[in-house]
Amino acid sequence: MTVTQDLSFITLITNASVLVQLVMALLLAVSVMSWTYIFRKMFAIRSARRQTEEFERAFWSGGNLATLYQDATSNRRKGASQTGALERIFEAGMDEFNKVKASLGNKGGNDSAALLDGARRAMRAAYQREMDALESHLAFLASVGSVSPYVGLFGTVWGIMNAFRGLANVQQATLAAVAPGIAEALIATAIGLFAAIPAVVAYNRFSHDVDRLAIRFESFIEEFSNILQRQAR
Repeated sequence: MTVTQDLSFITLITNASVLVQLVMALLLAVSVMSWTYIFRKMFAIRSARRQTEEFERAFWSGGNLATLYQDATSNRRKGASQTGALERIFEAGMDEFNKVKASLGNKGGNDSAALLDGARRAMRAAYQREMDALESHLAFLASVGSVSPYVGLFGTVWGIMNAFRGLANVQQATLAAVAPGIAEALIATAIGLFAAIPAVVAYNRFSHDVDRLAIRFESFIEEFSNILQRQAR
C-alpha cells in the first residue's frame, strides 16, 4: 500500500520550521504593504497628471494671471485635494512675485531681477515639495523588489538544510522522504518573488511617470518665469 503525502500549500506552510514560517510571514506582510503603496501611488499619480493637464489648459488659454492666482488660493483654502501640484507651484511663484513687487513699490523701486529671482526661488521650493510627495514610498518599492528574493532564498536554503539534516535519522534516503522539506522551503522563494515582481514593475512605471511630471513642472517654471520677467519691466 502506498501512502500519499499531503503536499498542499497550507500543509507545507504549517509544517515548515519556525524560521521559514517567520520568513514567509515577513514576506507576506511586505507584499501587503507593497500592494497598498502601489494602489495609493497609482491613484496619486493619475490625479496629479489630470490636475496638471487641467491647469495647463486654463493657464495657456490666455486667462488673466490675477484671476488664476485668486482661483488657486481659493482652491487651496478648500483643501489640498482641490489643487494640483502645478497649480501650487504657480501660486507660490505668483505669491512671492506680488509680495516682492509690493515691497519694492513701497520703497519706490522696481528691481526686475529681484522680482524674478524671488518668484523662481519660491517656485523651486514648491517644486521640491511636490516632487518629494510624488516620490514618497518609491524607495520602499525599490527595496522590496531588490531584497525580497534574497529573503525568500534565505528561507529556502534554511528549509533545505533542515530537510537534508532530517535524512540522517532515516535508514533509507528516498525522494519521498526529502520532498516535503524541499517543497516547503521553495515556497519561501515563491513568496519572495511574488512580493518582488510587482514592486519592481510598479517602481519602474511610477519612476517614469514621476520623471515625466517633473519635466512638465520644470518647463512650466521656465515659461512662467519668462512671463513674469516681461511683467516686471
